[in-house]
Amino acid sequence: MEDNEDSSTLHQILDLFFSAGYVEAVNSDSTPFHKIAHGLSWCFASLDASYSTITRFIEEALRSVGCPHYLRSSHVRDLDTEAILPVVQWLTLRVRSTQEPGEVHSEHVVQGDEQSLWGLDKELEKAEISIKTLTENLDELKHRKTNVLEQLDHIRNRINKEGADSVVQKLISLMTSLKDLERQEDHFQSNCDSEHSELLAEINELEAKITNDCDSKSLSDGLHHSISELHEKVHLEKKQLAARLRDILAMRRQIDDLPCQSEINQYERRLSELYAQIQGKHRQTRKYYATYNALLEIKELMLKETSLLNSIISQFQEAFSSMDGRAKLVHSMEGIVKGSQQKLDKVQLGLEEEERVRNDIKNRYAAAVGEQKRCYSLLKAFQVECAKNERFRSQSWE
Repeated sequence: MEDNEDSSTLHQILDLFFSAGYVEAVNSDSTPFHKIAHGLSWCFASLDASYSTITRFIEEALRSVGCPHYLRSSHVRDLDTEAILPVVQWLTLRVRSTQEPGEVHSEHVVQGDEQSLWGLDKELEKAEISIKTLTENLDELKHRKTNVLEQLDHIRNRINKEGADSVVQKLISLMTSLKDLERQEDHFQSNCDSEHSELLAEINELEAKITNDCDSKSLSDGLHHSISELHEKVHLEKKQLAARLRDILAMRRQIDDLPCQSEINQYERRLSELYAQIQGKHRQTRKYYATYNALLEIKELMLKETSLLNSIISQFQEAFSSMDGRAKLVHSMEGIVKGSQQKLDKVQLGLEEEERVRNDIKNRYAAAVGEQKRCYSLLKAFQVECAKNERFRSQSWE
């Protein structure tokens, strides 16, 4: 509905230009903006042959011809028909009232059209340059914002990764307390300076009294009283100063109790050495136990073998004296062979189990060697970062 009203108002404006004598308002294939701009230029040229204008200075042109209505160049660019219509009505009415039959204004119209187009092109170029500049500034600001956010995330991740958040927070709180104590010390020093100035003033006053020959007794009493008060103040200030110094020393001890990075590295290295020593002792002890168990088992087998041989020797002569004895001996020997075979099978199973454990340990050892190499590289990188951190901390303390 609103578009139809604007179109109707636009046709009304163009009809007004045509009725005033500007035939290009309906015959030209130009855009409505160019038609209105050229029509306004034609009207201004018709009213004042010595004046030519462009849309950029349309306010000045309207004032020069005495138009009571207000119109800006932006209204023409945006095709604000409600603002353009009263101006066009007034201009066309003024043109018709001042026109003479047969008067031709083609020269002024062409000149006004050219100047209007030139002004619009210049304004469009400036607008494009401004938009491009603003876009570049916006992109730069976005890029800087992205970089700052990435740096903040990197710092947070680094703090969380190193696990130093609690230590850093504690150190920050201690440093804040230390700064507060130093600030209090400065305040105390300023108070001491002010009191020193007051004491100097009192001394000057006493010297003035002595110079003026005041009563010696009253002067002596006043001096004793002042000296007593000063002694009390000095004693009290000494107590307060001692308490402040104790607090400062306690705070410094708390800061010193926090181990530095080099001490942490030393503790870690010593614990690693101790762990390696314990592991070596443990392996050696297990080896001794395994050797002892193997020798004990060999001893038991040898004792059984000796007992078996003695039994065979003692029964051999008696067994061969009769058929039953020989059968019993053969049966007994078969039982011994069967038991030995079972023992051999059992030992073979144990051997296979030990070989499986050995292969598993070899695989774990190979994996551990690879992990050791990786940990060594990580430790080296960590030590480099710790050294950098120490340098940064020393620079910050300085």
